[in-house]
Amino acid sequence: MMLDFTYAMLRQLYEEILCSGYEIIPFLHFLTGETRPKAIILRHDVDNRIGNALKIAVLERDLGIRSSYYIRYRKHLFDSTVLKKIADLGHEIGYHYEDLTAARGDIRKAISRFEVNLARFRALYPVKTICMHGSPFSKWDNRLVWTEYDYHDFGIVGEPYFDIDYNKVLYLTDTGRRWDGVNVNVRDKVRTSYRYSLRSTCDIIDEFRRNSLPDRVMINIHPHSWHDGGLLWLRELVWQGAKNMVKYVLIRRSTPADL
Repeated sequence: MMLDFTYAMLRQLYEEILCSGYEIIPFLHFLTGETRPKAIILRHDVDNRIGNALKIAVLERDLGIRSSYYIRYRKHLFDSTVLKKIADLGHEIGYHYEDLTAARGDIRKAISRFEVNLARFRALYPVKTICMHGSPFSKWDNRLVWTEYDYHDFGIVGEPYFDIDYNKVLYLTDTGRRWDGVNVNVRDKVRTSYRYSLRSTCDIIDEFRRNSLPDRVMINIHPHSWHDGGLLWLRELVWQGAKNMVKYVLIRRSTPADL
């Protein structure tokens, strides 16, 4: 039996999506381009392990897939060589912003930080879309910076938590290294009328085989959760399990603002 959250399983998922007649596209293309009747918006939140993101970017290129990579501004992630390689493979680069958390809730400081970091990314790639980082252990929701500012004023076309109608687009995310992590998911969640119970990647593959998913789906894949197996795979399993327990307690104590 194939392990879940491996590159082999991810390839199988992609191949099944393509065989099911879906087009796989970046978020920017969904907002500004023409799409087929059946489309998957493929997004990656790069929270850690930029090397994993590059491996997945290569895998996607080999399958003829283009997707969106949202990257935090951190020293271990903001690697200009790797980012250029991902972009050269045909993928979209976006800013995975967490400025309100970094500014400890000061919105004016947060927007200044956002503008500086956006310029750093744009020195490498013409960023047009952004996506908030959930910062699950922070009391500040990074999206709240847009209660006083408008990201369109910075030349941004869209943000997935604001510019998709999730009653028309099914949202699937592997946050917490599981696909049914609503009880351990602090902020990576959306308001939707869809109700699916999908625990594993195999469950999602089976749904595509049965042609039982909507015509529009956004899939959010965190590269740091995926490995070839071995010690890194096991380490991620144990680490995410421990984090999920802490997040579960946090959620039960207080629910963060849901925009």
